[in-house]
Amino acid sequence: MKVKKGDSVLIISGKDKGRVAKILKSIPKQRMILVEGMNLKSKHVRPKKQGEKGQVVKMPLPIQVSNAKFLCPKCGKASRLGYKIDGDKKFRICKKCKSEV
Repeated sequence: MKVKKGDSVLIISGKDKGRVAKILKSIPKQRMILVEGMNLKSKHVRPKKQGEKGQVVKMPLPIQVSNAKFLCPKCGKASRLGYKIDGDKKFRICKKCKSEV
């Protein structure tokens, strides 16, 4: 998985198609990402203490990494990521503008 926590992504399918957001968490074993404000689910929470009211909380659920495309900070376009090895260093590059990410 080439995208990491903190990267900006463009959602390319699903109910949030076309929206841009930041990755909160990546789950590589399941190839899923948790994206800020996307794929929200309503969860009913019971009151914990006496006199407190129950509430409905919106929480994000993970989405498949294939449903999101990396948004390059340099060129501002949605593109794929690649790797480049320079000596001992390995870093990610944008496939469109060839700049280091």
